[in-house]
Amino acid sequence: MWRLSVSIFLFSCLFVSSSSLGDSEATCSGIVPLRYRYDKISITDFGGVGDGRTVNTKAFRAAIYRIQHLKRRGGTLLYIPPGVYLTESFNLTSHMTLYLAKGAVIRAVQDTWNWPLIDPLPSYGRGRELPGGRYMSFIHGDGLRDVVITGQNGTIDGQGEVWWNMWRSRTLKYTRPNLIEFKDSKEIIISNVIFQNSPFWNIHPVYCSNVVIHHVTILAPQDSPNTDGIDPDSSYNVCIEDSYISTGDDLVAIKSGWDQYGIAYGRPSSNITIRRITGSSPFAGIAIGSETSGGIKNIIAEHITLSNMGVGVNIKTNIGRGGYIKNIKISDVYVDTAKYGIKIAGDTGDHPDENYNPNALPVVKGIHIKNVWGVNVRNAGSIQGLKGSPFTGICLSEINLHGSLNSYKTWKCSDVSGTSLKVSPWPCSELRTTGGSNLCSSTF
Repeated sequence: MWRLSVSIFLFSCLFVSSSSLGDSEATCSGIVPLRYRYDKISITDFGGVGDGRTVNTKAFRAAIYRIQHLKRRGGTLLYIPPGVYLTESFNLTSHMTLYLAKGAVIRAVQDTWNWPLIDPLPSYGRGRELPGGRYMSFIHGDGLRDVVITGQNGTIDGQGEVWWNMWRSRTLKYTRPNLIEFKDSKEIIISNVIFQNSPFWNIHPVYCSNVVIHHVTILAPQDSPNTDGIDPDSSYNVCIEDSYISTGDDLVAIKSGWDQYGIAYGRPSSNITIRRITGSSPFAGIAIGSETSGGIKNIIAEHITLSNMGVGVNIKTNIGRGGYIKNIKISDVYVDTAKYGIKIAGDTGDHPDENYNPNALPVVKGIHIKNVWGVNVRNAGSIQGLKGSPFTGICLSEINLHGSLNSYKTWKCSDVSGTSLKVSPWPCSELRTTGGSNLCSSTF
């Protein structure tokens, strides 16, 4: 009976973006073809027990081994029925769907002493937090194609508190694991799942292409360290839509490598669309950086609704990064309560080691931000470029960032040039208003 119900729901949930949004709301989810899986197995077929106590690592690995080696035509769906399935980390394989039923929870064990270690990413040269390798993500995919993680809003729970406490007490030996990571993979769909309490970043596609993440919920306490929501990293053709994110760090952060390692690897993030995201964080809603050394270009973010934020929109880089940030279009953002409405900075983030090149300056140009409305915003905006590499082509239009009576409402700018149109409070003088109408209107 579950096979029939899964078939019907999977068909309907994967088409929700086109059927329920209507023709008036754009979607990019069609960049990954939808494939029906005729072959279906359950984790219980391999001894899985959802009692919250039994460790199911062998069951997950056996089920995925079966998918990988039998290679059923069209791939296989692995069904997780209601229950709490405790497990160690495990790898996915190509041509599979991981399907979580309503009430299903895949929960990470809290034993960290034997968590698998993997090599650092070449574009980072070391673990992001500590030198050396890094702990493998809870659910991991490397070199895969055609993978779906979906269901009826079941939960993937990283039980991250033990990792957060290790970070706070400085007892970590290596960089914490992400909740989900796909590396060197393509044709990935993640939808209709709740992700919670990640040890580190939640969803991390790195060196990937054709990735769709939509209709997900991502949750972590606001004091949980570095629990970014979704971090596309040196990846292209990525679609992030219709999701709610409330975490302890940036909701969506686009990255492309770290200083000399990212420059040498030279793999940009490009063609990324972020649309209809709602959330809250003490850090940024939409972030670019600070790891930008491979370059970031052709980014669209629109229809973003944020509350209780550190920063609404944050573009951040640093000396030593090299690379570029260009052709960024952000529009239709609503911010309710934030320290900063818009922040573009060239002095953010640390360095992997002392061997970075301080003369490797990033190029930031062609940043277009339009239709931003903020209430109770303490500081309207700050744009701080670099003396040897000013930020150019910054265009702000139709922006209203309102603060409380005691807030600092003006803009701070340096080493920047661009235009502005209908910006309140009045922007800095570096963003000239003459000709701003023609330039700003032509960029959207």
